[in-house]
Amino acid sequence: QVQLVESGGGLVQAGGSLRLSCAASGRAFSNYAMAWFRQAPGKERDFVAAISWDGGTTVYADSVKGRFTISRDNAKNTVYLQMNSLKPEDTAVYYCTAGRIILPGTDASAYSYWGQGTQVTVSS
Repeated sequence: QVQLVESGGGLVQAGGSLRLSCAASGRAFSNYAMAWFRQAPGKERDFVAAISWDGGTTVYADSVKGRFTISRDNAKNTVYLQMNSLKPEDTAVYYCTAGRIILPGTDASAYSYWGQGTQVTVSS
């Protein structure tokens, strides 16, 4: 089992920045690819970014490419999502997830463990 706890969400104006963190506990964190998904009200959960177990491979949704950066610190069992140039359409609950996959993917079904989510609200 892996337990995931997100933090760092909040209210920010358009153009601003936030850094989300996801702290993992349980089984060896470095065995897992990690990803962030988000879900806006009334919409499906969408892929945002993913990172391989060693941080060597990252994948981003087109909508956040160039604005968001995913990273991880295996010594701290933590994955981060740095979000810059935020837009109102980035407003959503952001979820951290972990999966025992070699290459980080965009399909939510590949990930086994999920956090409770953290709210990000971007005002115009």
